[in-house]
Amino acid sequence: MEADFVIVGAGSAGCAIAYRLAEAGQSVLVVEHGGTDWGPFIQMPAALSYPMNMACYDWGYMSEPEPHLGGRRLACPRGKVIGGSSSINGMVYVRGHAHDYDHWAETGADGWGYADVLPYFKRMETWHDGGHGGDPSWRGTDGPLHVSRGPRANPLYHAFVEAGRQAGYQITDDYNGKKQEGFGAFEQTVWQGRRWSAANAYLRPALKRPNCDLVKGLVERVIFKDGRAVGVALAGGREVRARREVILAASAINSPKLLMLSGIGPGADLAALGLPVVADRPGVGGNLQDHLEMYVQYSSLQPITLYRYWNWISKALIGARWLFTKTGHGASNQFESCGFIRSRPGLTYPDIQFHFLPLAVRYDGKVAAEGHGFQAHVGPMRSKSRGRVSLASADPADSPRIRFNYMSHPDDWEEFRTALRLTREVFAQEAFKPFVKAELQPGAHLVSDDDLDAAIREHAESAYHPCGTCRMGRADDPEAVVDPQGRVIGVEGLRVADSSIFPRITNGNLNGPSILVGEKMTDHILGRDPLPRANAAPWVHPDWAEAQR
Repeated sequence: MEADFVIVGAGSAGCAIAYRLAEAGQSVLVVEHGGTDWGPFIQMPAALSYPMNMACYDWGYMSEPEPHLGGRRLACPRGKVIGGSSSINGMVYVRGHAHDYDHWAETGADGWGYADVLPYFKRMETWHDGGHGGDPSWRGTDGPLHVSRGPRANPLYHAFVEAGRQAGYQITDDYNGKKQEGFGAFEQTVWQGRRWSAANAYLRPALKRPNCDLVKGLVERVIFKDGRAVGVALAGGREVRARREVILAASAINSPKLLMLSGIGPGADLAALGLPVVADRPGVGGNLQDHLEMYVQYSSLQPITLYRYWNWISKALIGARWLFTKTGHGASNQFESCGFIRSRPGLTYPDIQFHFLPLAVRYDGKVAAEGHGFQAHVGPMRSKSRGRVSLASADPADSPRIRFNYMSHPDDWEEFRTALRLTREVFAQEAFKPFVKAELQPGAHLVSDDDLDAAIREHAESAYHPCGTCRMGRADDPEAVVDPQGRVIGVEGLRVADSSIFPRITNGNLNGPSILVGEKMTDHILGRDPLPRANAAPWVHPDWAEAQR
């Protein structure tokens, strides 16, 4: 098995790279340990809680006991299936804020400022505004990734946005356009009623070309010859050879794991496990970041929430309608309204995100005992805490150790408490008076700093946005793992291209930025000139220095 390029991982970035390389006439082999994404539990948007809890689709990773969250071990789902995590995620589409990418460039990721990446976001999208306005000049019209909006038929979606306006916040008709800050309609990677994963958008079209193929197998390590990556070794003794390059796109968990198994990482740690040290890069596995969030839940005065469908008969009817027509409640992820706000004056762009859902439910599918309810997922966007992915052993079949080190920075506690209090203020507005019955979580009786800290410690959950473990930076940065073209520093012929290269986590959900990495990195791989830089300037609140809203 041999090709010009070997891509490890058929996830968000890997699928995009396969598509663009094959389009350019290069021969490509994509190696994926997971299986097919066939089946209604993956393709039906409303069934999103199922695939991320199914061992056939998910690696099933768990964090180490988190010392600042009472020793709890948190779930860290990663897609083990074609499409990767884009096949098991919540399908929420957020580019991130322009200033996220400017920060990347300022900290060593040259050529990754917002002016550089906006053309690639436009290249990858086909945007459907659903007749609700927006910023067409900022959006793409003919890319592989379809981005749409839900119908927002439930009055609670509009109540949430109106409550934000009543609380004094901005309204935005396109948070992925010029103006992220404010409340408005959420966007989703759903098209014609189906999950529009990276497998559907990129991999399937790529595999129709004669120069792209998919290989199933567990990659155990990268094969080097005289300091150059020449292929990968698979479980069972098989090898896949790369004539030009090996590209790791295996996730923020598995890409650093593979680098370390291949001898690239903190030298002393690798030597202690009996692994040969090919390149001593202490940053491999470090800089681990995630979004931590809480579900602020309320019981509803009116029986209008999605709880009315939380029975097997209704689920069967919704499933049947979706199966035959791809319409109805099954055709949306149900995250159809959102908000991005700043927690305090002096911030130029939002640091809190809201996902609104007209149901009080957890990601594992367990609903609140109260019955009819609704919730907002909320948490700080730019935690200062950093964790690490490390090897548990030298056995490729073993899961790595994942310690996020959540809430280890003192600022995180103040920011999280602020997020909870601002959320309560939104739900206290007149727009929610006909709907709010009582606060279920964290509970209205919890008001002091100590009370809220205890609730965070007990109830905060991962938003499933791990990133940063193969940080992109300048080649002379000792903590950087890859340079701004994705090349692993210290070896030849090897790149990393997925969310692990993020210098800092972006403002929002990570699937869109991960696909962006695949799109942009392909031009670097091919030696092409980057797309011309954009000259669009994002909206910044005119009173950001003095006002929180």
